[in-house]
Amino acid sequence: MSKKSKLSIITNGIIKENPVLVLLIGTCPTLATSSSASNGLGMGLSTTAAANIVISLLRKVIPDKVRIPCYIVVIAGFVTVVQFLLEAYVPALYKSLGLFIPLIVVNCIILGRAEAFANKNTVVDSALDGIGMGLGFTLTLTVMGTIRELLGAGTWFGMTVFGSWFTPIGFFNLAPGGFFVFGLLIAVLNVITKGKALKKKTFSCGTCPMYNSCNLAEAKEIAAEEKGAEA
Repeated sequence: MSKKSKLSIITNGIIKENPVLVLLIGTCPTLATSSSASNGLGMGLSTTAAANIVISLLRKVIPDKVRIPCYIVVIAGFVTVVQFLLEAYVPALYKSLGLFIPLIVVNCIILGRAEAFANKNTVVDSALDGIGMGLGFTLTLTVMGTIRELLGAGTWFGMTVFGSWFTPIGFFNLAPGGFFVFGLLIAVLNVITKGKALKKKTFSCGTCPMYNSCNLAEAKEIAAEEKGAEA
């Protein structure tokens, strides 16, 4: 496998491996916090933490059997700092995002990248990967929030965009509206990339970012090895 360039590592998370639209992880916070552009932007930036750097630094120190709990502890430390900063400087956003801020600790995007990338690559590459994935997540949430806010309230970042002639479509403020916009963006990405971004070469456990920590994957691997030995 050829080593990726620094630029490709950053841009990878924006389209090719966009965590929301391609990898389809972190869907719950995506749908819940994309009701407005400000919420989407705030959630995306809050999730872009420096946990990847610390995990990469400690990857040779952390015992393999307890790496996931250790990752969670590291991520929780960064999330706690972000939570305090939001509460102190942007209390309105902090109140709006609510429970989804502490839930960043177990967000599949962060845990998945920690296991799939930071655990196997250098500090610099891990930092760039974290930035790229964070940018992809932030852009997706902001675009989703923009569409839902414009159509659902006629505003953008709280500012009135349409005049009195516009009747807000309440559907976009509800969960079904979130699913609709989510599906729409996946379809648009599919058209732009001509299906290449969403094309999967395989659907086996090996493509899952949590493959190395999954008991089911391990059991299947052992079974395959035993079957091969018998043959």
